[in-house]
Amino acid sequence: MRLSRWAVLTSAFASLALAGLQAQIGVVTQHNDNNRTGQNINETILTPANVNVGSFGKLFSQAVDGLVYAQPLYVPNVNIPGKGIHNVVYVATEHDSVYAFDADNASGANASPLWQKSFIDPANGITSVSSGDVSCGDLVPEIGITGTPVIDTASGTMYLTAKTKENGRFAQRLHALDITTGAEKFGGPVLIKARVKGTGDGSVNGFISFSALREGQRAGLLLQNGQVYVAWASHCDVGPYHGWLMSFNASTLQPVALWNSTPDGGLGGFWSGGAGLAADSNSNTFVVTGNGTFDVNNHGRDYGDSIIKLPPPTTKNFRVADFFTPYNQQQLNDADADLGSGGVLLLPDQSGPHAHLLVEVGKEGTIYLIDRDKMGKFNPSNNNQIVQSLTSAVGGLWAVPAWWNNTLFFGGSGDYLKAFSFNPATGLLSQSPVSLTGTFFGFPGPTPSISANGTSNGIVWALQTDNYGSGSATLHAYNATNLASELYNSGQNFARDDPGGSVKFTVPTVANGKVYVPAQKRLTVYGLLAGH
Repeated sequence: MRLSRWAVLTSAFASLALAGLQAQIGVVTQHNDNNRTGQNINETILTPANVNVGSFGKLFSQAVDGLVYAQPLYVPNVNIPGKGIHNVVYVATEHDSVYAFDADNASGANASPLWQKSFIDPANGITSVSSGDVSCGDLVPEIGITGTPVIDTASGTMYLTAKTKENGRFAQRLHALDITTGAEKFGGPVLIKARVKGTGDGSVNGFISFSALREGQRAGLLLQNGQVYVAWASHCDVGPYHGWLMSFNASTLQPVALWNSTPDGGLGGFWSGGAGLAADSNSNTFVVTGNGTFDVNNHGRDYGDSIIKLPPPTTKNFRVADFFTPYNQQQLNDADADLGSGGVLLLPDQSGPHAHLLVEVGKEGTIYLIDRDKMGKFNPSNNNQIVQSLTSAVGGLWAVPAWWNNTLFFGGSGDYLKAFSFNPATGLLSQSPVSLTGTFFGFPGPTPSISANGTSNGIVWALQTDNYGSGSATLHAYNATNLASELYNSGQNFARDDPGGSVKFTVPTVANGKVYVPAQKRLTVYGLLAGH
């Protein structure tokens, strides 16, 4: 059949439109991918040439009902019933709400959320949990949704955990929400409960039970191999608590497997500064614990201050395949200098002497570069069994590094944001930074994110939240090839670009020419200004 000229043109325009839709990138998990690299290498709009105070700035903001600790997530081309197709940014709050906003503008009908889901019902005694309830001022004034959710675009489902107080009792639930409506899916939510055999803190009759009050769900959720992985630490080390890891069937929300990091001791939480649980292409999960009991070297079962490799579960319990614990673990534990204050980053597969590497930094500021196939376990004399350790190379990390172009970017606390180069031939990092910012970051330091077009136009984005609780955050953008070159910061035109009140540990999301910044009761969206 021969097409008319108009039909050919229409088909061509449709193909171009479809190509544009397909080119849009989603950010559906904490720090962009399960390796937790923080890189979006498909950013074609924002470049070092146009990210400056003259052409880039705040476009709009949206109000929400609580502080936003979770990283905003982004899904393009979502068909919202009755409202058409939208690029959508999802925001979860400590007031136990999830919002879906149009990601591109806040005008007209888009001034309101596309949908909002609340998990509280004050009239019936269901509220968020207060800081006083947990005897901890770390999350103020309330605790609801803290860990970054994860989205399965294939099924159109968002998974998250919410903490509530219900007529004096405490609960945590796993929710599965339809990303088009916010409706619960798969018979959810499900109440989270678990117990393991153990003689450690809080043991009753030889069992440790999960405490919905004491356990704090901080790390970003992980979706892999048809399962949702969730991990817990605590609130301010108020015990008794343990590090808990659980997986759930993504289609039924039923529990699959669990693991307790210190069943015969205490503490050992999964903190990671909010970073997501890391996983490789074989569905091995890599977690890191904070201060706590360590006795594996004496045939025990407790893994405080350790990086642990857990294969996919084949029974109701995870098994440890390998681990690394620093030689000075006891010193770290005594000083509350958690190895697990920062998150694990998995490097892309390498062709050099170590194909599979990971990097970790804790409060001590030592960079640990570890072979994931032979992690080294525990050596009481030194750390010479691992690939490389750079002692006190950066400020302590309450974050996860970022990776781009054979470079690792570290946002240390009480330090400058630093770049270390990686040599694929030797499999080693540079002994000292190859560049660093002129900006000094106090506590807690930033979790950097990268936007780039492949191996070019790299930009490092970082939120400065030193004044959390008392002032506004600052969004910074640096040239990724030279961190001394600051391209932009929101303080350069504060009246126009103020992102709102600082929230510690927050991470910006960069997608399709825009930057989404979480703050106190606000999401602020940045991009190229009109005319640019």
